Formats: sequence, structure tokens, C-alpha cells
Amino acid sequence: MDTNRPYLPEGYVPSSPLSSAQITQAFDAQTIVSARPNRCDTQHNLHFQLGAVTGIMSPNQVSAPWVSGAGRDIALLSRVGKETCFHVESLTTDDAGHTVAQLSRKSVQEQAMTHLLSTLAVGDVLPAVVTHLASFAAFVDIGCGIVALMPISCSGVSRIVHPKDRFTVGQNLKVVVTAFDKDTRRITVSHKELLGSWMENASYFSAGDTVQGVVRSVKPYGCFIELTPNLSGLTDVTDGIQVGDWVSVYIKSIRPEVMKIKLQIIQTIPTPPEGIPIRYAITDGHIENWQYAPPNYVGDTVKSQLI
Repeated sequence: MDTNRPYLPEGYVPSSPLSSAQITQAFDAQTIVSARPNRCDTQHNLHFQLGAVTGIMSPNQVSAPWVSGAGRDIALLSRVGKETCFHVESLTTDDAGHTVAQLSRKSVQEQAMTHLLSTLAVGDVLPAVVTHLASFAAFVDIGCGIVALMPISCSGVSRIVHPKDRFTVGQNLKVVVTAFDKDTRRITVSHKELLGSWMENASYFSAGDTVQGVVRSVKPYGCFIELTPNLSGLTDVTDGIQVGDWVSVYIKSIRPEVMKIKLQIIQTIPTPPEGIPIRYAITDGHIENWQYAPPNYVGDTVKSQLI
């Protein structure tokens, strides 16, 4: 466990198989450990095989009651095969002489939330893991199964139709806290502020380059093509081009003073890559303000955003 972040998202660092000795040590020290349940029985107990120790997590220990959807059956069934953090609450011996560990994810989440309530601030940069995707937002684990909401508009400067266009479930991310209500325990995060300014993203490219991109919008006057999640360019060709197409493009010009990149489509790519790599300009710490536009930008839009 990262000592700087004692409550990491589940699955952010893959767990290793746990031995019986490690389970005993975790019980004695009440440290957080992680493993994957291999079964959910008819009583909705989760079962873990921890070396020679059988781990059992009862339904009321799977999630803290304030976690959204904690009482739903799917919240229990969907944990099978997924990284799950827990405390070892007790060690007993069954009639056959086998060691049985009673496990609690709920107690870990209570600890993690107590920590967040006392330390978390708007502007904090956190590790996160994508848990599920909806049309309006991505939901991310920011620590031990505590889920925050990332609105689709915060996924990157380049607009997308659905969060699945940029993220996948289980993906590791960095996010920044944009709102935190201690009374409701609701946390909202963003992604785009960590991906760099227009100039930082434009510096990856030069006029005359031919690169790959994905079509994010088709307008009567041209197509907007994403080169990075925080940078798009415009081409005036629209014939036969659809949103979601991958294309190779020639960069005709890069103009920071108007934040415009002029592109020419060379061809569509029949076998698209897995996605555009995410490059982070900021990966930890705390940020107060974020400025996307170049200092000499002459447009009318807001040049800076307060986190």
C-alpha cells in the first residue's frame, strides 16, 4: 500500500496471492489487504481463497451503508472476480480444522471516508479507477470503493458523445477534486485539468506532421478531429466522414494566437488503434487554477478556470 495514499482505489495496484501467514499478519496489524472473491453463494456471502485460509465476507460487510447502491444484489454479485479490499476481522477454525477468516470491506470504507473527510480538499489530485460508465458521466473509485462522479464535460477538452469513447471500466486514471460535500459525502472530480494546456498539447505536434486522430464532430463547415483528449484540429472535408472514424491527417498549420490547428485528411484507418494515449501534465499534489488558453490567445472565451 502506498504510504502517501493509504486508501488506494481497488485494482489500482493489482494484488498478489496472499499466504496464510500474510492473512494472520493482516489480522494482527489490522492492515488493509486485497484479493478477488471467487464465489457469491445463495446467501450472498462472498468467498475468497487466501492460501490455505478460506475468507468469507457477509453481505452486510461488503459496502458501507452510505455507498450508493450498497444494498442492491448487483452490488454483491458484481464483486466476484474483482479486486476487493478488506480487513481481516477474525480468524476461526471450522469443524474440519480449516482456518476461516471473516472479512470486512465496510470497515475499510469507513476508515477511508473518515480520512477523506479530514484531509480532502477541492483541487487535490488523486489516483482513480473507472468503475462504470453512463451517458452523462464516468464513475471512478478514488479509494477502497468510494466512488466519485466525473461529468462527461470534464473528461477532456475535446468533446465526446459518451464516456466510453475515452475510458474503459477498470482503467487507471488521475483526477482532480472539483467539489466535495462533507454532509452528503458526494464527490465530483475532473480529468481535463491534468492533461495540459493547449500549448502543452500542441507541442507534441509540428506543421508538416502526418498523425492519427479520431473524428469527434462533423459540421457543415468541417470535421473536428481529436489529436489528444485536450486538443482538436479542424479539416474542411466532410464527405463520407462519420463521428468515431479514425483518420490519418496532415497538419497544415498550428496557430496558438487563435488556438487553431488546420488539418487535411489523408485517409480513414480501417483498423483503428485502441485509443489515443493519455498524457498527464500533472499527476499528483494540489492545483488551484488552470489555464488552457495560451497567454497570447485573442479569442473571447474564458482563459482560465478556477478548480
